[in-house]
Amino acid sequence: MTASLLPAALNHPTVHTFPNGLTIIAEQMPVEAVALDLWLRIGSVLEADCINGMAHFLEHMVFKGTPNLGSGAFERAIEERGAVTNAATSQDYTHYYITTAPHDFATLAPLQFEVVLNPSIAPEAFERERLVVLEEIRRSQDNPQRRIFQQVLNLGFPQSPYQRPVLGTQEIIEQLTPLQMQDFHAHWYQPGAMTAVVVGNLPPEDLIQTVAAGFARAYAVKSPTQVLPTPDIPALTSFTDIVTQEVVDESLHQARLILLWRVPSLDQLTETDALDVLAAILGRGRVSRLFRELREEKKLVSAISASNLTQAGQGLFYVVAQLPEENLAVVEALILAQMQALQDGGITGAELGRVQTQVANRFIFGNERPGDRAGLYGYYHSQLQQLAPALIYPQRIRELTAEQLQQAAQAYLSPEAYGRVIVRPQVNLPV
Repeated sequence: MTASLLPAALNHPTVHTFPNGLTIIAEQMPVEAVALDLWLRIGSVLEADCINGMAHFLEHMVFKGTPNLGSGAFERAIEERGAVTNAATSQDYTHYYITTAPHDFATLAPLQFEVVLNPSIAPEAFERERLVVLEEIRRSQDNPQRRIFQQVLNLGFPQSPYQRPVLGTQEIIEQLTPLQMQDFHAHWYQPGAMTAVVVGNLPPEDLIQTVAAGFARAYAVKSPTQVLPTPDIPALTSFTDIVTQEVVDESLHQARLILLWRVPSLDQLTETDALDVLAAILGRGRVSRLFRELREEKKLVSAISASNLTQAGQGLFYVVAQLPEENLAVVEALILAQMQALQDGGITGAELGRVQTQVANRFIFGNERPGDRAGLYGYYHSQLQQLAPALIYPQRIRELTAEQLQQAAQAYLSPEAYGRVIVRPQVNLPV
């Protein structure tokens, strides 16, 4: 099945879905580069607790050779042609991407499929890469920002796979086996779970043909040796009270205050769009409300921002402030006052117009390169199994009204029920 999607702006992607479930999205773009991005609907939330971190560990092993391609051969082929490659794993997805010159694409694309679909997962390489992953876990634990964000996840997603670290834990990674990884790959790396996006300066039909041929050459049906259990992802309700978690991090010089609210997931686009705009109004940029009041005018914080984290199964809206410890109470009160102001209305036409333009333009400017656009299409299609929402995001943002923003604030950003993470820089011992 092939369909051409008419864009709201300059996007002209073509979507082709094969009988085996593989979807290829192609678009010609007048830039002398071609980006291929392979997206799989497998991230850490679909791992059983006993193999937490497997998706990320497998991402490492994909680059350690195949039965037909020795370890390092893929990277050498990429580097010899001046191309680039990388990969990423999140809670909801894993993706692998390369950017090449157009004349090199037909040579390198099949190699990308070969490494993704046929990793050897040899015991010796597995043990070497286990040490690399364990070191990555240790570095993440040494990073104050990562430690603080883990506290936010602990409070925001109790008893949910979204609470777990994408990297896994040392205890679990030390126990994983090559056979477990082979089963994980055979179970999840299937055509029905894959979206291949290719954007660059070649005709779409040529791009699709090259990608389809590369996939067909590399793919072989595989079955795991055992049924893999997958965790339940509970539907979390909004906070009904103020729930606090306090920790001490002696590596910090200033305290951190994070206020958080559970909000809808990606499949509720009207709600998540409104929350994106509310985050921009509150804490994105130097003219946002919280930055202007708390940092510029009252000088109570060193830094402050607001974010709307949208995920496939559950969203999280949060405000992060870096501040002197003695300012914690007053800053929290002022943040909540701004939440109340959003619920009461008070969003002027000028403010709404400015933020709508800001959000929409950042989205547009962030998709001017082939790799950016391939990532956009891959993300939306892999998570929603449709592409239309990606094409009309700026339009959706511009159509939001002040009343819709007020309703979203009333529904999800209660100043009386939320999560609160306080990170203090030191223990205050009694004199």
